[in-house]
Amino acid sequence: MLLLVDLDGVLYRGRDPVPGIAAVLAERAAKGDDVVYVTNNSMHYRADYVERLQGMGAPAAADRIVSSSRATALHIAHHEPGLRRILAVGASGLRRELVDVGLEVLDAGERADALAAETAAASAADRQIDELEIVGRPDAVVVGLDQDVTYGKLAVAMIAVRGGARFIATNRDPALPTEHSYRPGAGSIVVAIETASGVTPLSIGKPAPAIMEEAASLVGADPADAIVIGDGLKTDVGGARAIGARSILMLTGVTSRAQVDGAPPGLRPDDVAADAAELAAILERYAAAT
Repeated sequence: MLLLVDLDGVLYRGRDPVPGIAAVLAERAAKGDDVVYVTNNSMHYRADYVERLQGMGAPAAADRIVSSSRATALHIAHHEPGLRRILAVGASGLRRELVDVGLEVLDAGERADALAAETAAASAADRQIDELEIVGRPDAVVVGLDQDVTYGKLAVAMIAVRGGARFIATNRDPALPTEHSYRPGAGSIVVAIETASGVTPLSIGKPAPAIMEEAASLVGADPADAIVIGDGLKTDVGGARAIGARSILMLTGVTSRAQVDGAPPGLRPDDVAADAAELAAILERYAAAT
């Protein structure tokens, strides 16, 4: 079986491992299942997850971890070969993933500084400037979670999109869960650029199917044959529905039993697990039926 497994809320909550989940996944991997981790988090490079997951006892390798940044880079490389020069608004992990697939990456912060300097110089000299040229004339603007976002970064992204660059969002999660509450997510930055430019981006992360399709392709599987294990109704269950896959909703993260019971038909999971023991039993049942 192919297991597409969310991270935060399934393997761990903030800094704390969810008891028993890593062992369940290790057992499934030992029985021959493919375990691929799929997360909407766009900040980290995929290799950064490996040590943490292995430290929990979970089966993990860099080529089996698909963040929304990794999925975005793979999507561009596999499906949009005309996009080579990318203006990136996001963390270092996003930029590294884009570079890894051979793309030229323009840093939005550097372009914003250049635009501010050229604008000031042009104003002093009473001359016009080519803003799109200063921004770098990118083929695409890729936006993820940027905890150092500035007005200048939003400005250069808007200029590039209005100038014809392809607009791609790693994901549209409006909020980022933390140990204590929530912070603005990538979607909050995306919507600012969308509003300013008047252009709706292609979104790669869950619940869009692209991230699941890229994850399944890593092991040569049909996405519809996957089992999606996650803690979010909209993202994980919705993502599973988008690719025609089964889903298991874990009650170890952001979703309560009452929310599952009250979910609309299109967001109801195939199974619900409250803990590792229930997850193991469900997966064993699925394996016996194949």
